[in-house]
Amino acid sequence: MRLIHTADWHLGKSLEGVSRLYEQELFLQDFVELVEEKNPDLVLIAGDIFDSYNPPAKAEQLFYRTLKNLSKNGERLVVVIAGNHDNPERLVAAGPLAMEHGIVMAGLPKTVVPPGIYGKQEIIESGEGYIKALVNGEKMVLLLCPYPNERRLKEVLYGDMEEEEERLISYTEALDHWFRQLETHFEEDAVNLMAAHLFVEKSVEAGSERSIALGGSYLLPGALLPEKAQYIALGHVHKTQIVPETSHRAYYSGAPLVYHKGELNARTGDMPPKNCMMVEVEAGKEAKVETVPIPVYKPIELWRCESIEEAIRSCEAHQGEDSYVYLEVQTDSYIKEDQMKEMRRWKEDILAVTPVPVQRETPEEGETVRMEDKSILELFCDYYRSVRNMDLDQETLDVLKEILVEEEVTEDETD
Repeated sequence: MRLIHTADWHLGKSLEGVSRLYEQELFLQDFVELVEEKNPDLVLIAGDIFDSYNPPAKAEQLFYRTLKNLSKNGERLVVVIAGNHDNPERLVAAGPLAMEHGIVMAGLPKTVVPPGIYGKQEIIESGEGYIKALVNGEKMVLLLCPYPNERRLKEVLYGDMEEEEERLISYTEALDHWFRQLETHFEEDAVNLMAAHLFVEKSVEAGSERSIALGGSYLLPGALLPEKAQYIALGHVHKTQIVPETSHRAYYSGAPLVYHKGELNARTGDMPPKNCMMVEVEAGKEAKVETVPIPVYKPIELWRCESIEEAIRSCEAHQGEDSYVYLEVQTDSYIKEDQMKEMRRWKEDILAVTPVPVQRETPEEGETVRMEDKSILELFCDYYRSVRNMDLDQETLDVLKEILVEEEVTEDETD
């Protein structure tokens, strides 16, 4: 059996207030062409289809049109699960119509997909959180785990344990209990798969995920994922990766676009590669997995300039280039409105301009630096380093810089 795994489309998402729907539409056109070229038996979309509970109408139209094209009039099975950004009820509302096109949708962990004919494929058995299907004549067992928050997990486990146990069980224990139930449906003569939207411990976040882990309570150890699953298609983390502690069975496909400045390489400003996963798997054998790269539709660049004048010259030099830009400008004062307008006159697609306070010279060996000679930002960084024994992360540092610059502007206006 051949399958393609993708996730975290976040249709309708904006970047610094700039809509990404045009790029998302280009990606989906290419994805449909890729699926046509590779001709998989199954397409798994592991959650966060949309970016909000109430996505724009155009995003919904784009999604349902894409599903129809992917299924190829029911010849191919397409399975979609909800992520933490999706409205599960709204996502599956078109389920009865989708069924005739070979499309399966699961919004909640407790979802029971109706058995029957799905396009030209057949679901022969189903229950809470799983389906058994014949896909082009090959038997498949697929466990379905749409985003499981604590309330939804309790709904799944009601009736299976005593009330006292319900109160004491942790999120991790609840998922462990649920996964142990689900994996009993696996069969030796079938292809055994899982699709889930959750955050597994030790996975590397890309910086653009809206975390579903509160105080670490929503983190799942990789070892708890079903051992008998030959391939586990995961969504939520936006960086393509093999999940630790899963013996190369669980993968995050990652998001198809860069959705946050934090995804850019902090040192070089480069964009991370984006991929979907191509999987070949037979009953009783290890899955063969490869990454399939996704094109960059509009580059996002990080420019670091040593002065406002250099920033303006850079914008002029790159006028007409089709790219988004984050500008970091070293300055000992705030950037004036006319200077911002000059930058944007040459380069329209500037997403944000961040003033970077000019660094003070490092003192000579033996020379002491008085506290009053340090900026508030430097003092805070020193304090953070002394308490945590680590440097402040770049994203938090950027926020602090912006706050301090805003305060400086307010003080100047008051004066």
